[in-house]
Amino acid sequence: MLKQRIVTAVLLVLALLAVILWVPARGALAIFAVVVLVGAWEWSSLARFPDAALRWFYVAVVALAMVVVWRYSQGEQQLQALLLATLLWWVVAFLWIALAPTAHNRTTVAGSGLLVLVPAWVAIAHLYLKPGAGTSLPGPQLVLFLLLLVWAADTGAFFVGRRFGRIKLAPRVSPRKTWEGVLGGLAAAVVVATIGANWFHLRRVAFLSLCLAVVLISIVGDLTESMFKRYAGVKDSGSIFPGHGGVLDRIDSITAAAPTFLLGLRWVEAQP
Repeated sequence: MLKQRIVTAVLLVLALLAVILWVPARGALAIFAVVVLVGAWEWSSLARFPDAALRWFYVAVVALAMVVVWRYSQGEQQLQALLLATLLWWVVAFLWIALAPTAHNRTTVAGSGLLVLVPAWVAIAHLYLKPGAGTSLPGPQLVLFLLLLVWAADTGAFFVGRRFGRIKLAPRVSPRKTWEGVLGGLAAAVVVATIGANWFHLRRVAFLSLCLAVVLISIVGDLTESMFKRYAGVKDSGSIFPGHGGVLDRIDSITAAAPTFLLGLRWVEAQP
């Protein structure tokens, strides 16, 4: 199982590099959109939609919302408002996990899917095309860095939690996750963030602070999907990736991390 997981992860990284390095920007964003819509299909299963027609309708709603929100977010103030609202949603999700992880119905799960998936794609698209007003940072490299940061944190959490994990993080939502795993993920993130700060020539302390915040909120994204998988009674959101589950199982952390990273980049670049 571990060998299969590693092989799949390596293939995913190679595919990601191919998309970012060789596919034109519009094509890359279209591929990212398809990934999100596959995630929407899986999310419709978590919401327990009873038939395929309703599930396809849900995917169409998510696609329409992506277009509408993308158009809305073209102004700097509108984008800032969207990112702040998304951050507020993740605070609500954290409280939901902590206080009422079993309080769900089809409407709340389906609505949460829109709040999770749509801002994530919009944030990735902005990060790829125009990371911020006046910034000279290379968008594709920032997207690649963000994904590597989150995946490194996930990997560090997996191996440290597996070896040393004792104290449960959120036993009612994801019994296998531990606080030791969180520390392992943060340690891995520090290494990647330090490399990123040097690569992008950014203030190290400010950039490391942002990356640690991104990793912490990515854990909320992971736990949020786990919470809804428990509602649906499934272990994985799908089976498209051997050893890893479905698309949502691979992007759950990124859905929370991407808007936070895009929002925080403006703060980092403003540091003297």
